Amino acid sequence: MYSKFQLSFKYLNYYFTASNGKGHGMHSPFVFDFITKILNDKTEYSDYDKVGGLRKKLFHNEAKLKIEELGAGSSSGKSNLRSVASIARHAVKSKKWGQLLYRIVKYYQPKTVIELGTSLGVTTSYLSSANPGSKIFTLEGSPQIADVAKQNFRTLGLQNVELVNGNFDYTLPAVLYQIPTVDLVFIDGNHRKDPTENYFHWLLSKVHNDTILIFDDIHWSPEMEEAWEHIKSHLAVRCSIDLFFLGIVFFRQEFKARQHFKIRW
Repeated sequence: MYSKFQLSFKYLNYYFTASNGKGHGMHSPFVFDFITKILNDKTEYSDYDKVGGLRKKLFHNEAKLKIEELGAGSSSGKSNLRSVASIARHAVKSKKWGQLLYRIVKYYQPKTVIELGTSLGVTTSYLSSANPGSKIFTLEGSPQIADVAKQNFRTLGLQNVELVNGNFDYTLPAVLYQIPTVDLVFIDGNHRKDPTENYFHWLLSKVHNDTILIFDDIHWSPEMEEAWEHIKSHLAVRCSIDLFFLGIVFFRQEFKARQHFKIRW
């Protein structure tokens, strides 16, 4: 992964080269709507408080969990102990990005959603609350973290979430086998090039015109940047939006010419 200094330098370069986040001069009606109705939606939805209350409780939970790390920066099967509070502070998406994912789901109303990387279930709770009529498949590799997430779903009364525990290499194909198509996927689980590209290619068999794929930490490391470029360049991808910390791809055929945007937000 990049050092903090390297990441800061890359962010500055992104900041000064990206389009402004107001939609001024944006010629694509679809992307203009995304900016004005999702990025810049300032509504304080009541679900924000519900999920925010869960986040605050987790910040004070010092229970220790045995973590099985399978992603970047770890050895397969290696275990260590971390507190729930530490995971909540360092491995859960911030309120800003969790609420953005909520608004994406609320606006587009996807019916079938997959999340790779449940963690403690905070982001899952945003996805679930934004459209209670959807079906959420959330995949987590670490059993003890998955148990905490399940308890959090019960606490919030979420009825549309199915948590699948295990290695994504096996659980993702199994979930895809169950469903005819997928409407939205959030990939936040294995920050390495080959697995990220593999997930993308597996998902392609289930995407349709309105499917949205969202990739976390696309500038986290040289590997992730290579994976992001590979994904953007695929012929099926008609539009991409780079928000630096998230990368979003669309397959909408209304984009006659493929378009890629960097948007400062």
